[in-house]
Amino acid sequence: MLNITDKTALVVVDFQGGDLPQDTEYGGVTRPKAQAMVAAARRSGVPVVWIQEVHKPHLQDIGRELDGSEGPHCIETDPGTEIAWGLGPIEGEFHVKKRRYSAFFGTDLDIILKSYGVDSLILIGGFTDICVLYTAVDAHARDFRLAVASDVLLGSSDQAHDDALTMITSLQPGSVVASEYVTEWLEGVLV
Repeated sequence: MLNITDKTALVVVDFQGGDLPQDTEYGGVTRPKAQAMVAAARRSGVPVVWIQEVHKPHLQDIGRELDGSEGPHCIETDPGTEIAWGLGPIEGEFHVKKRRYSAFFGTDLDIILKSYGVDSLILIGGFTDICVLYTAVDAHARDFRLAVASDVLLGSSDQAHDDALTMITSLQPGSVVASEYVTEWLEGVLV
């Protein structure tokens, strides 16, 4: 049983990579599962909100992110910054561009979710241990229930991925689930 209610939104966090070949980064199993989950949410009338990290080429807006192990990333002129091929918002869906790890920080995501009247979020995307984790923590602090599809995420490493899922589970036991359960739940939601 999922830890979410019928007042749910699917939040696609930084599923980026532009038109990179399907066998890179979000290729293989992850991209088709994300596509299936987005399609199921749309058929079910569950709002889909797209998150994209974007920075200016001069990096004035990147802040402390360069203090860690990451170098410059998600530069708006880089084709790999675009939402991954085969995914992306359709007319009427919100597309939130952010400049920090959490999709809530300095964006209108909270207002968007309140406008939908949701109290639960399904999270997919990347990186599990960075942007998804920070978004999950901020969602938890805002009292959202979570369903995090563990196999529709990409971590910066396998260990970092697993550690982030452990942290999310410690916030909300039962919130980390396989995508098949989320997609099955989405297929059962009444519009």
